[in-house]
This record gives sequence, C-alpha cells and structure tokens, in this order.
Amino acid sequence: MSGPPWWRAGTGRWAARLRSAGSRLRARFPLVTALVERLLAVNVFDSATRIAAQSFLTAVPLLFVLGAYAPAALKEQVAASVSAVFGLSAQERAQLQQIFQPPTADLRQATGVVGGLMVLLSATAVSRAVQRLCRRAWQLPRSGPSVAAWRWLAWIALWLGALAVQGLLRNELGAVLGFTISLLMQTLMWWWTQHLLLGGLVRWAPLLPGALVTALAVSGLSVAAHFSMPRALKRALDAYGAAGSVFVLLSWLIVLCVAIAVGLSVGAVLSQATSLRRRLGTVTSPPGDA
Repeated sequence: MSGPPWWRAGTGRWAARLRSAGSRLRARFPLVTALVERLLAVNVFDSATRIAAQSFLTAVPLLFVLGAYAPAALKEQVAASVSAVFGLSAQERAQLQQIFQPPTADLRQATGVVGGLMVLLSATAVSRAVQRLCRRAWQLPRSGPSVAAWRWLAWIALWLGALAVQGLLRNELGAVLGFTISLLMQTLMWWWTQHLLLGGLVRWAPLLPGALVTALAVSGLSVAAHFSMPRALKRALDAYGAAGSVFVLLSWLIVLCVAIAVGLSVGAVLSQATSLRRRLGTVTSPPGDA
C-alpha cells in the first residue's frame, strides 16, 4: 500500500507543531492563554451585541412608562442619570426632559397598566442575557439548575434604582467624590448581579474580582463619555438627524457591554486560574432557592 498523500502528511506535521506551540504557550503564559480561551468561549462581541440591543429596545418603552407613572422627583433623577451616563449636552438633555413632562391622560391611557407590566416583563430579556453571560464567564453548564424568575425582576429593579441615584451622586457630591462612590456602588452591584443571576452556584468571595474589574471598566467608560459622546452626537445629528443619534447611542452601548463581558470573564479567570483560587476558596455550590 502506498503512504498518505504528501499534502496530508504535511498538514499533520503542521498540526502537531501548532499543538506543541500551544502547549508551550500554556506552560509559559498560563494566565494569558486561560484568559484568551475564556474570552473565546464567552464569545464577547456576540454576547455584548445581544445585551446592548436588548437594553436599547427595553430602555425606550421604560422611559415612556416612567414618564407616565413615576413621581416627578424620580423622573428628574432618572433624566439626570441618563444624561450623566451618556454625557449628553444641554440640547440632548432638554430633549430627554420632554419625555418626562407631567403625564397627560392621553399618555397614561395609551400606556396603560397592562402595557406597563408587559414592558417590565419584556425587560427580563436583558436579565436573561446577562445571566447567560455570567454562566459563560464562569463556564457553568447550560443544563444546570434553572434560576427563579423573580431574580430577573429583582435585577431590573436594582438597576432602575441605581440609575435613579447615579445622577444625584455626580451632581451633588462633585466629580471626584461622586466618581469614588459611583465606583463603589458599581462594584457592589456587579458583585450582587453575579450572585443573583447565577443562583448561588458560585460563592460570594470569588465573584469579587469580576465585580471590581467590571466596575472599573464601566466607570472609566462613563468618564470618557463626557468627552466623546457630545461631539459624536452632534456630528451624527448634523449629518443623519435622529437616526444618527440612535446609531451613536447603540454603538456606545455595545462598547459598554463589551467592557462588561471582558470584565466578568477576567474576574472569573483570576478567581479560577491564579493564586486567588486558594485565597477566595473558588468552588461552586448547589443553589439554594434557585
């Protein structure tokens, strides 16, 4: 019998060399290779795009529901927080304030209680997307225990509450102190987010690195938005009108969600593949009421 074709033998040699090179890289740079493999497994850009699109589609109906039913003080805080997060200029802030004008009977009739409840229920799509991201970051099996639906609604309530006070912190406490408290609050929220949406499958301590890295990334992007977003929105409005502003805001949301996906993945790798594993006691545990 004749031997294998020359091209098949050459392909086999190259495959063996690549496997050998991969083994050497893992031995020499274990943390880097573990992080790259985790980011590929998470599929960062796909996950971030899904979360950003669902967040954008959920945010607009929620703004109308808040405009129809929320108290005036809450409307002002939400408008200030949205302006702070996106770095909106005075013109864009004034347009946002129009959504939160005192509600008319027509607006409440058009929205309706049932419509408001449907908006809140549809908002859980964002919670489920973030939950899938957390599971991928921690490499938990899809066939694991299901998470109780109340956790999705609790997560939405948490972030609405955080959004309501974020603008107050920055406007009343000053830039430095407001940023510091906002960073601490972001850390606590992402710490609790992972615990909540993972249903207690991972202990509290190993979740802390991911919460801290994600909070640093989100807070840094929020500061950068104050310098970049007003100019980007102005150019988009001048060139494309309202459609241009939608594109800019969605693009910024995708960047923000990429930072979140990377932050959670980096934190999981740090807790699982470094000396922090022993210090934090990184193990998974059966869920309690999940």
